[in-house]
Amino acid sequence: MSVTKRAAVVGLGSQAHKDHLPALADCRLAELVAVCDVDADRTEATAKAHQVPGFTDLTRLLEEVRPDFVIAAVPHHVGREVIEVCARAGAHVMKEKPFATDPHEAAELASLCAKTGIELMVTVQRRLHPLYAAAAGLLAQIGTPYLVEGRYTFHCPDPAAGWRGRADLAGGGCLADMGYHLIDLLIWYLGLPDRILADTSAAAAPGADYDAEDTALVHLAYDSGLYGSLLVSRSAGPRTERLAVTGPHGTVTVERGTLLRLDPAGQVIESLVREPAWPCAPATQIDHFCRVLDGTSPNPSGPAAHLPHAAFLAAAYASQAANRPVDPKEFLA
Repeated sequence: MSVTKRAAVVGLGSQAHKDHLPALADCRLAELVAVCDVDADRTEATAKAHQVPGFTDLTRLLEEVRPDFVIAAVPHHVGREVIEVCARAGAHVMKEKPFATDPHEAAELASLCAKTGIELMVTVQRRLHPLYAAAAGLLAQIGTPYLVEGRYTFHCPDPAAGWRGRADLAGGGCLADMGYHLIDLLIWYLGLPDRILADTSAAAAPGADYDAEDTALVHLAYDSGLYGSLLVSRSAGPRTERLAVTGPHGTVTVERGTLLRLDPAGQVIESLVREPAWPCAPATQIDHFCRVLDGTSPNPSGPAAHLPHAAFLAAAYASQAANRPVDPKEFLA
């Protein structure tokens, strides 16, 4: 029988309050034992609300509370420091995506996790969603894919706001942030492309001071003859999320809560629907990570699995800068 794991949440922004703190109240295998943020007022208020100790220094939290694992919901540029501090203390990490801000950082962090023996799981929740897993199984029924089309968009009122508007802090814009989920699906289902040609823009808020792209279009090519594109935007509504893979015998399309298999003419052969589309996804992730720590479940999203993601992003940004296709495998450590 699993022993309840002791969890600390580091980074008390909107992600923590929207997802991780409520999830720890709902999950079965973990409990909240501490919170941490550099903002003392935010830490005090959150600690009081959840009746746990609050810290502004992660090292002190780890020494005094000794949690089994840390949920890191911090700005992208702070992620490396959090992982390093946890690794030194032997604390496992469940980290909000992305895993790292560039391939070099990703390789070093993967090596650190392996050397210190800590488990790290990146929070790409579609890996634990039954419809996305079912989509992976249906791909065999459409034959060798020749077309892939992905789209993930929503409207953010102020794409320049905060650290997400600065490419040097975020490691990129919408492609590295929300687009990470679409990239994860692509790599999971089809592997790393052989060529990437990307264009990005930061023009949705004229006059605003930001350089992290709000919109990105990425063209993909595989040596197998598979081609396609991903469109990602945090400025263009309405909210859409869709990935479609087409082969000679039809198409598999997966959206939030819906999976379809179509014949070559576009007629539905079969469909699966999950209602609600995302029931307690953060709690599911936390419970799964606890089973990873118990050794009863595999880690579907560990450090080594995310080296291709870092390579994909690096290739996309290099392509945009050079205005030419780039092979992402050149960025694999």
